[in-house]
Amino acid sequence: MEMKRRTLIKGAAVVGAAAAVGGGAFALSKLSDKKTDGDNSNSSGEKKPAGKTEVFQNVCTRNCYSTCSLLSTVEDGVLKRVEGNPKNTYTGGAICSKGNSYPGQVYSPDRIKYPMKQEGRGTGKWKQISWDEAYTEIAQQMLKIKKEYGSMLPICYNWYSGNFNILNYSIDGLFSSVGYVSKVTGTPCWPAGIDAQTFDFGAIVNNDPEDFVNAKYMILWGTNGAWTAMQTMRFVEKAKENGCKIIAIDPILTSTAAKADLHIQINTSTDGALALGMARYIIDNNLYDEAWLKKNSLGYEKFFEYVKNNVTVDSAAQKTGVPKAVIEQIAKEYATTKPANIWIGYGMQRHINGGHNVRAIDALAAITGNIGVSGGGANYAQLDSWGFSYNVTSPKAPEGSVGIKDPQTGADKSRPINMNNFAAHVMEQKEPPIKMLWLACRNSAQQDPDSNAVEAMFKSMDFVVTADLFMTKTVELSDIVLPVTSIFETPGIGVSYWHYWVTLNERAIKPLYEAKHDLEIAMGLSAKLNELEKGSCTFPTTGDLEEWVEKEFTEDFLKSFGMKDWKELKDGPKKMLNKEVAWKDGVFRTESKKYEFTSAEAVKFGHEDIPMQMEEMKPTDAYPVRCISPHWKCGINGQFQHLDWMKALNEGPFMEIHPELAMSYSIKEGDKVKISNEIGEVTVPARITQNVPKKEVVIYEMWMGNNDFNINRTVKATPADMGAKATGMPGISFHDNFVKIEKVN
Repeated sequence: MEMKRRTLIKGAAVVGAAAAVGGGAFALSKLSDKKTDGDNSNSSGEKKPAGKTEVFQNVCTRNCYSTCSLLSTVEDGVLKRVEGNPKNTYTGGAICSKGNSYPGQVYSPDRIKYPMKQEGRGTGKWKQISWDEAYTEIAQQMLKIKKEYGSMLPICYNWYSGNFNILNYSIDGLFSSVGYVSKVTGTPCWPAGIDAQTFDFGAIVNNDPEDFVNAKYMILWGTNGAWTAMQTMRFVEKAKENGCKIIAIDPILTSTAAKADLHIQINTSTDGALALGMARYIIDNNLYDEAWLKKNSLGYEKFFEYVKNNVTVDSAAQKTGVPKAVIEQIAKEYATTKPANIWIGYGMQRHINGGHNVRAIDALAAITGNIGVSGGGANYAQLDSWGFSYNVTSPKAPEGSVGIKDPQTGADKSRPINMNNFAAHVMEQKEPPIKMLWLACRNSAQQDPDSNAVEAMFKSMDFVVTADLFMTKTVELSDIVLPVTSIFETPGIGVSYWHYWVTLNERAIKPLYEAKHDLEIAMGLSAKLNELEKGSCTFPTTGDLEEWVEKEFTEDFLKSFGMKDWKELKDGPKKMLNKEVAWKDGVFRTESKKYEFTSAEAVKFGHEDIPMQMEEMKPTDAYPVRCISPHWKCGINGQFQHLDWMKALNEGPFMEIHPELAMSYSIKEGDKVKISNEIGEVTVPARITQNVPKKEVVIYEMWMGNNDFNINRTVKATPADMGAKATGMPGISFHDNFVKIEKVN
């Protein structure tokens, strides 16, 4: 395979060599700047023979917009560097700092190397066990529960987005194959926005982000793409070079907002009010696209009536903190500059009115006819490229399995557990109670709201199993930990929920230590269960992982990417056909086949039929300060930040506070500040900046390895307004977190 860019990641060779002979710690200070890719000298200066060099295709399957196509360079079986694959025109050969740190993740001395059992949950007294011992104890515990309770319902599995390789969905297949269990349902990420767009469009479908270059006006609404979707920012910046005006709407002056022509520092959670205020101006000044509305929409007249009777530009200005003149300016520019694009971020829908906020923004795009056009769109997400067969989830429950009764069909089924209120919902279950947890691709103890309650819930369990790469807080609260492979040690496939590329993940190196993929763990546990009790598990007990990959490709899935055989991906990633412009044909996936301002489906789920202004959550006298906790640039949720390479870019947790708010509490730069409410507290140093709102503080979510910091100790499990239709559970209002702050002497 042709070698691509040969940029050396300092330290990759040293780390790889150390791991290849049994591991060992390393420090950045020990890495020689003189070490180069072409240096084959040994310690005595003699030349050694050049080793075998191979380049493999991989895909970053983290929960991220970009899902980057990667090239990994392997020398003598050691991963030396990772870089972007230029054959993917979205990735464009570029990857972020997190992607560049992958060799440090693979060869980190902190990786979990073997199955281990903890002698007393939370004691830190771990002992190495064999895989057979691990399988045996887990299987015995599961069968014991089944015998005692007559079902597998006391077993709860919690997995989500730590690895979106389709083969990792085998965790779902494993637990479907043992009977009806307690299944964590929902997502903390984006559900309110999905429901909103589903009510409006019938599904979430966005313009290809590469089409953003064709926009003439662009609103980046609550998104910090410079940190969370750097590849998309290439197209935003290209549009700007082509004359597109960029508007950023965000309570924080983010790195993305700093690149815009105009930053609008809106009051948090009032985005819907701003969109409706803009709509009022557009309606009053006849700037809407009546022809598009009559042809393509349902119920716009009722929406117009609501806006005229309930919204004014003055009221929007008062609610949002955005001056009336600015609202009128951007409304006029957005309506009269074609095509105009809105990129809707996920943070804005993590509020009690988040879904309504997104519906109001969708309506703004619809009334101006900016849907179904190149360079336009109300762009939130897409799932069209997820056309897998989901063969890994297909095993059925053994005959005679007992579950809860479906109220409509009377059939047995698994019991849903709210992912966004995990601790409380687990503890509420009584008939039968939950006694065992299995966690994979998640760090629930660190990432869930109300972390103190989550820890207490873990401690109440009879048995906890976690599969992970590293010793997270969740692992610390487990009885058994199973070591899993990195993306470079296993095959797979990756697609995005934003762009339209599919990438094959090739096994670049052999699994290190005794690590196994989640699918291999599923097959191994199935074999042990059936050894102890024949017929107790329907999941296959053997199988080649590449053959499992092949089974995910249906004829329609292949055709959608212009392929006849999945092995064509070995020549490079492929792009889905005819996805440049969402809704270009004017046929929506609603019941009416039109864009629905009035949604009967929304009413079915307890919402208003039209987009309306819903009140935001407000502070109280006891807890007067809103605390926003966005994603941090050096990590994806709980991943990457604990790596040595990333720590070099990271100063640790801190609180950003406006000078005026800091002065009112006599807080100076670097002072320790306690942030607390009725469920928990954290203490962090202050960083004074005018980039944040005057009456709010910002603390980025982080997991720093041994650092016990966790802002989720103060975050309640407050549901967002929408999400139940698309994901089975409402979203979560992470940013509706109100606290008191105190300077620590």
